[in-house]
Amino acid sequence: MQQTIEACITCMEACNHCFTKCLAESAHHDLSGCIRLDRECADICALAVKAMQTDSPFMKEICALCADICEACGTECEKHDHDHCQACAKSCFACAELCRNMAA
Repeated sequence: MQQTIEACITCMEACNHCFTKCLAESAHHDLSGCIRLDRECADICALAVKAMQTDSPFMKEICALCADICEACGTECEKHDHDHCQACAKSCFACAELCRNMAA
């Protein structure tokens, strides 16, 4: 479980960084999907961490949702050539895999 918690924290940090960098881009309207999913992904990762740390009875469901949102965010981020988007995608996919295993 600790590895999944750490992956969620890493993903949350990557999403927050990507979110901030995307907003600073001059053509950030082209990154609107990325920006939106970065925010949602960071939020669900934070909730998943809390659910795992408190042994929530909904932990599996939250981790399953976290995996789905991480997958969607990673898929969107990898469409963009920015280093922060590529790094975010990598973190999202790693987190999705661990959360999916936690939800099983």
